[in-house]
Amino acid sequence: MAKTIVVVAAHADDEAIGCGGTIARHVAEGDTVHAIFIADGVTSRGGQSSNELDKRQASAIAAQSILGIKSTSFLNLPDNRLDSVSLLDIIQPLEAVIKKLTPEVIYTHHYGDLNVDHRITHQAVMTACRPLPGSSVREIYTFEIMSSTEWATPTASPFVANYYVDISKYLSRKLDALEAYKDEMRQPPHSRSIEHIKILALHRGHTVGVAAAEAFMVVRVVQ
Repeated sequence: MAKTIVVVAAHADDEAIGCGGTIARHVAEGDTVHAIFIADGVTSRGGQSSNELDKRQASAIAAQSILGIKSTSFLNLPDNRLDSVSLLDIIQPLEAVIKKLTPEVIYTHHYGDLNVDHRITHQAVMTACRPLPGSSVREIYTFEIMSSTEWATPTASPFVANYYVDISKYLSRKLDALEAYKDEMRQPPHSRSIEHIKILALHRGHTVGVAAAEAFMVVRVVQ
């Protein structure tokens, strides 16, 4: 049976980095995928104009088309300053979109990431998707974001992969989506380079006996 999937990401490009191949696979298998971006992704950078925000959102729309995402919602909260916003003011608009979409599956950030927006996005998701009677959400998974997940304090809340999605047939689609965000990517040997993210997919795949994979941590699964 086809499912509705929602990816809740702090910034436009996190969806492609963290689970672009998984998104493409869901779409190929008949599921419907939506993306919600919490922060605007640019206002923390000095001297950024409204044109930069338009450019970032245009990249997100291009990636949406490549991956097959049905809809994209931008909450446009302040970038790298989500800790300055009341958590309730993040949860309420997020909850409204999730309630409208009624997803069975959520993908979002790992709580231990270095980036503060990632951590607060995770908190907001867990509150918006609390397991109340009648909730549509049955599965929640967290992904890894290079230059944040692996750069965090290792003893605080480490990312321990325990769920893998074979993206062997969809790795090229993921890399194409990352090209749409080329202004946000870095040159190797930076961990946020397209080259390294490809290597990571191969590594994650080879550790479980497939050509390429994305790794997740299971937060909740209700059968």
